[in-house]
Amino acid sequence: MAEVLFYHLQNQPLERVLPVLLGKCLERGWKVVVQAETQERVKALDDALWTFADESFLPHGTVEDGTPETQPILLTTTDSNPNAAEVRVLVEGAAGPDLAEYARALVLFDGGNDDALARERERWKELKAAGHQVTYWQQDDNGRWEKKA
Repeated sequence: MAEVLFYHLQNQPLERVLPVLLGKCLERGWKVVVQAETQERVKALDDALWTFADESFLPHGTVEDGTPETQPILLTTTDSNPNAAEVRVLVEGAAGPDLAEYARALVLFDGGNDDALARERERWKELKAAGHQVTYWQQDDNGRWEKKA
């Protein structure tokens, strides 16, 4: 079963949080697949990963770039795992595949959106009932992550 970490975004947008989390995954030697709901969001995340910091680079690509199996970080809208990722990142309500094949999954959601909160509460219950180890992380006033559950 996967370790599933829920990240309740409040003080920073997805485009600022995601690169930091992806960098930590790469530091651990993990490949990652990031799943969004729409191709427009994939494009926006692709752009954000290229420009998030002048002094760093996150190697990544999309299925449309070709050779998805070679990407350390793959951005997609599908449930597939062509780069044999150990980590699945679900953003903005992406349903995702069965998470049992992953070592870790990250669920990032907008804490200011009542629909997102309700949806992710349900996902939490479902994943916990399925036997996954789930934790809940929330940002403090300084933007640091605190484990809440």
